[in-house]
Amino acid sequence: MGQANSNHQVIEIENLTRTYRLGKIDVQALRGVTFRVRRGELLSVMGPSGSGKSTLMNLLGCLDQPDAGSYLLDGEEVGQLGDDQLARIRNRSIGFIFQTFNLLARTTALANCELPMLYGGVPPRERKERASKALAEVGLADRADHHPNELSGGQQQRVAIARALVNNPAVILADEPTGNLDSKSGIEVMSILQSLNRDAGITVLIVTHDPFIARHTQRVIRLQDGRVVVDEAVAHPLRAGEAERPSEVSLEEEARA
Repeated sequence: MGQANSNHQVIEIENLTRTYRLGKIDVQALRGVTFRVRRGELLSVMGPSGSGKSTLMNLLGCLDQPDAGSYLLDGEEVGQLGDDQLARIRNRSIGFIFQTFNLLARTTALANCELPMLYGGVPPRERKERASKALAEVGLADRADHHPNELSGGQQQRVAIARALVNNPAVILADEPTGNLDSKSGIEVMSILQSLNRDAGITVLIVTHDPFIARHTQRVIRLQDGRVVVDEAVAHPLRAGEAERPSEVSLEEEARA
């Protein structure tokens, strides 16, 4: 995919619907979801359990297909592609970050970062160079030979971020990237994501249940019952580390607001 100007829409979804069959019951997970994401945005998707967040993430990540509607990723219609084509898109255009890190336990940080390129047929020397560069970008150049059990949770998530970067994706999809981390490590991860967005212009979409994390993004989309109920800019996005996390009571009040 070629480069585009800053006004280019990297994600364009229109009237996406997805219904699952559970026994004899049809569950409408998404009901006509529409929004666009500009290249270089940092945004969050929020919503209660059952709102459609996970279904939307699977569709955006080309892990599932909609029943109806259009999904353009970096200008390419991917909503109705076959399995092999979806696998190609996932490897080439999307960087994934998961709550549970999804690192191979018996593999070094460097080798974990090389995996997406291995699947993409990148030559060994180039794989090592690109993986080393990505680890340096997240501050782990000196941990390249360490295995996941030799790293803290925050360091493991930084390895996962480095892995998401190595194929220069059109967008990074982060699914609860701070959910398994303590507050300090979570802010470190958000600092890295903000830096990649601000300094490298990488588009980042974060699914989170945490209003405090969402306040570190530029825009919030809220889902409820499979529909977009809020799509608004964050008035004064926080920079990671500049504000203390509110109490859990305050967060619950903010989530209900």
